[in-house]
Amino acid sequence: MTNPLVQLEHDLEALRASWAGALPVVGVGDASSGTAAMSDGGLVQVVTALVQLRRDAESLLAQAAAEVGRRSDSSFGGEGLARQQGFRNPIQFLAAVTGATTTHAAKLIRVGEATRARQSFTGEALPASNPFVADALRNGSISLDAADAIGSMLDRVGLRADRERVWHYEAELSRFASGIPLSLLMRAVKLAEARLDPDGIEPRDEALRSERSLVIHEEPSGMVRFHARLDPVTAAPIKAAIESLVSESLRRRAAAPSATADAVDLADTVCRPVLDDHRTIPQLQADALAELARHALGCTAMPEAAKTTVVVRIDFDALRTGLGDASVDGLDRPISAGAARRLAADAELIPAVLDGESVPLDLGRRRRLFTAAQRIALAERDGGCASCGRNVAYVDAHHIDWWQRDSGGTDLDNGVMLCSFCHHTVHREGWRIRAGRNEVWFIPPPHVDPVQAPRLGGRARFDLHSAPIAAA
Repeated sequence: MTNPLVQLEHDLEALRASWAGALPVVGVGDASSGTAAMSDGGLVQVVTALVQLRRDAESLLAQAAAEVGRRSDSSFGGEGLARQQGFRNPIQFLAAVTGATTTHAAKLIRVGEATRARQSFTGEALPASNPFVADALRNGSISLDAADAIGSMLDRVGLRADRERVWHYEAELSRFASGIPLSLLMRAVKLAEARLDPDGIEPRDEALRSERSLVIHEEPSGMVRFHARLDPVTAAPIKAAIESLVSESLRRRAAAPSATADAVDLADTVCRPVLDDHRTIPQLQADALAELARHALGCTAMPEAAKTTVVVRIDFDALRTGLGDASVDGLDRPISAGAARRLAADAELIPAVLDGESVPLDLGRRRRLFTAAQRIALAERDGGCASCGRNVAYVDAHHIDWWQRDSGGTDLDNGVMLCSFCHHTVHREGWRIRAGRNEVWFIPPPHVDPVQAPRLGGRARFDLHSAPIAAA
């Protein structure tokens, strides 16, 4: 059996090398110098080495936590390890030892138990409950939080889903979790749960709906506090309406007179407010809710909004039969096909049935701005910002080849959904983008990746492969 400390020793050596290489050869300090003396590239290498060391240490800590949990089992009574140390249970013991919350301590035990090797009653060696997660965690390619997110989902659906499909999705999610933010992984986890347990979506929707609430409380200061907990179907039109007004305010704020003609329409510049808008996002959202309420109480005109339609994306068979899942733009958690059909009955929505003969999606040089139908089609492909995954309500369609500079056409293959930050970063850093009807790829500049390996963006990142994978 390989000594588990060997990997930590290797990580420490890599950290020492990165640290030394990040410091100036001559001049400022030596290997004992702090991070302030490091070069930018060197600092990045040090952070990468520290992350790897942390992941491998957390993997060992999770294994140790699982063993603490085993030795503290209630069957030991007062002789259990945690009680011997003066604690009621292993979670409290680990929280005290690590200085973390009981939530984090429980996570350590869960991950450790799901990823450690097991034995049968006859003493035969068995793989871990989550073998692919265990491999990824042991290799340091995923974090403890990612391992827990995948494992917790598999626990919820494991009794109802086919075991071969569970192994397949576990392998795919473990691969996908490497090198991405936890927020993007959670979107894939929610989608995988809906695919693995389609019969469980409807009961979960009903359970969430039964918990919806809105509490209004007037504080002594005179401020009125709204606290709402809404299920996805109830929240979808409210969220879409508020975000449409906020997006319009942000778009006008960004339409500065000095902006290039490729980024700003002349009409936007003319209509730009005389006074600067310095409201924060929470303030914009509060004002948008007030505008919607004033309209409902008798205003003669709806507040101006750029995107007010709820877009529900669902397969035709699921829409026809009511079986399966659907997604709502702006919400990560899938809803049941039945909930989507009910939403269609009492709200104006656009189904994501695109490329029909009646909807022109390629306009070439006839029109500079992307149409609403094109934006919906691009949102279907990109799922929000094609780069960072930001909510679709806060992104816009941009020309890959600029309209004015490159004579780029207003076509789907030349369009991409980007948030403002990613849009400016792409142009400032020199990233290139290749887009088709189903995928969008980002090619980094040489100073980011000398090999310039394309990176998949958009919704295709979350399309898990359908081929079965044998269990480890």
